[in-house]
Amino acid sequence: MGYGSPEKKRAGLGAVPLTSLRAVVLDTETTGLDTAKDRIIQVGAIAMDGTELRTDLTFERYVDPGQPISEASRAIHGISDADVAGAEPASAVLPSLDEWIGARVILGFSIGFDLAVIRAEYERVGRDWKPHRSLCVRHLSEIVAPNLPNTSLDTLAEWLGIEIEDRHTALGDAVATAKVFAKMIPKLAAKNIRTLAQAERASLSLTQRVDEEARAGWHAVVSGDNLAEPAVRDFARIDSFPFQHRVGDVMAKPPMLIDAGASVGAAVKAMVDSRVSSVFLAKGAGDAGHGIFTERDVLRTVEKHGAAALERPVGDFAQRPLVTIDTDEFLYRAISLMTVHSFRHLGVVDAAGHLVGALSARDLLTQRSDDAVNLGEDIDHAENASDLGRVWSGLTRTVAGLSDENIDARLIASVISRELRALTRRACELAERAMQKDGLGGPPVPYAMLVLGSGGRGESLLSMDQDNAIVFAEGAPAGPEDTWFAALGSRVADMLDGAGVRYCDGGVMARNPEWRMDLAHWRETVGQWIGRSRPEDVLNCDIFFDSCAVHGDLDLGEGLRREALETAATVRPFLHALRSNACDVSSALGMFGRFKLDDGRLDAKRLGLMPVFSAARILAIQNHSAERTTPARLEAARTESNGKVVDNLIEAHRIFVEEILSQQLRDIARGLPHGNKLAPAEINEPRRQRLRWAFEHVDGINNLLGVPVLG
Repeated sequence: MGYGSPEKKRAGLGAVPLTSLRAVVLDTETTGLDTAKDRIIQVGAIAMDGTELRTDLTFERYVDPGQPISEASRAIHGISDADVAGAEPASAVLPSLDEWIGARVILGFSIGFDLAVIRAEYERVGRDWKPHRSLCVRHLSEIVAPNLPNTSLDTLAEWLGIEIEDRHTALGDAVATAKVFAKMIPKLAAKNIRTLAQAERASLSLTQRVDEEARAGWHAVVSGDNLAEPAVRDFARIDSFPFQHRVGDVMAKPPMLIDAGASVGAAVKAMVDSRVSSVFLAKGAGDAGHGIFTERDVLRTVEKHGAAALERPVGDFAQRPLVTIDTDEFLYRAISLMTVHSFRHLGVVDAAGHLVGALSARDLLTQRSDDAVNLGEDIDHAENASDLGRVWSGLTRTVAGLSDENIDARLIASVISRELRALTRRACELAERAMQKDGLGGPPVPYAMLVLGSGGRGESLLSMDQDNAIVFAEGAPAGPEDTWFAALGSRVADMLDGAGVRYCDGGVMARNPEWRMDLAHWRETVGQWIGRSRPEDVLNCDIFFDSCAVHGDLDLGEGLRREALETAATVRPFLHALRSNACDVSSALGMFGRFKLDDGRLDAKRLGLMPVFSAARILAIQNHSAERTTPARLEAARTESNGKVVDNLIEAHRIFVEEILSQQLRDIARGLPHGNKLAPAEINEPRRQRLRWAFEHVDGINNLLGVPVLG
């Protein structure tokens, strides 16, 4: 029983949140409990998508064991020889089961026994058997409820308030196990066990239980190979070009514009003369935006109307509205948009919405990437939190592939941030749709959902929690508008957490009133933050100043951010507080350049990355720079600062991002909690020396910001 090579099983699957896991819960009934001699007489299974039981996807078959069923076994499950008479043998049923399971992970209660008897059935007929990746619900129950009197399925069901039907039938027990697993997922999350790999690692820690099952002849449920650090060969080579380049790098410019009143013949001549496959029509009257007329439109027009159509206005046959993409978007997003919707041409617009270029399928012909298509398509078409969670684990796989291609980690962080913003936007869309369905109506006033912090400035890595906020046009606190947006914020937060983007420990989420206000109260609040300049106010501003509007009335959110930055630039006590906060950091290095470690790790974000991006933000505020990313902000300050210090900090920032991302990928693969702490012992000596250099140059921030070094 298997679904592919070990490489495919390991590459990225461990990062799937349990809330998004596509699984099959399996149970067998047998002639006895001897895994070597006894035979399968019934198989039952039900599919699960996260916590949802797929009652429309079940598998239930009797199996002819080829031997009599003992009285003792019949007393337990009630299956007689007559019940299995005429049934297919295991050699026919199990391959059908395997095909039905597909690529799903297998769950079960004491599933090691079931896997062992399945393995034995394959061996009897001389067929190869490759186990699916699997988890034992009984093992997990011992982790979340170690003090229960026993870990039987009946006890667990009673503890969780689950009523079991059809006990000791294969499908009945599989359904009961599925319900138990669904109820245990939040309890596992409370113990920081959120992903498949983390659940596997926790299961392996039950050494006594694992040893007992091995002595009884059961099959190992979890393979330690799944938690080994992945090698480059574990990931299919990825075409990195679409992830390294932006639309603006390959678009044709300027776009060829033609008046809607020009003839079709004139449009064709313009395309032939300029060797392009489309022309754009200028914006029409009223709300009519740009249009497009392509070589395919020429063929359709002439076929339908004949040569006379060449004299008619091109506006009669152009397509509106023009589908556009931002010039700063990654190419993988353009590939996804074109592939999924079968577009061959896109208009390219700048930040102000002006048409500045054209992108054709021909431009992207050599850049098509399945990873690019899937990444963009899956987020934009996700229907629930479970779908979003699977996308997030797919992003981890893509990131690992890009890292193995030695792509600049800062560029990878930009890709992660792009998809975090897309994830948040999609969660808003799904939450709005659900609220409409529940009779709560649509947004009562215009609003914008903001992604804050690293996600907003384009520097997120794989260990992020939620940092988001809502600004809406008008409405009093706790009023009807605020109440509606509170519900929206809660649904979005729950959906993101289910997808693998954790709730913010500091409460920086739109579901909380301090991060969900109307425009007037936001202006008042930001003004107070800047005016008071208390430490907590400085931290709030640090997060808010990097905000990016991702859904709704984008101008509402971006306008508020611009106002805040302009105000901050004029208040000297606040700027002084920002500078002091950025420079108030302990050194990561002790005597003789040794790393200061806590349990073998050091916090590279707090001691290195944060001071650098905080300093860059301060310089952007002081210099009224519109740049968002840390390297761009530092570069923009070069003329006002020491160029050598700027160069050193840009390089230090790159090193910190690269090492943190590499550590996160190692930890994710091994089922360890992943954050911003590095384990220097896992880094080779040349890279450790480079990391020391980066930490040494964090002190350069004081000189850059004009804050004297004390002590």
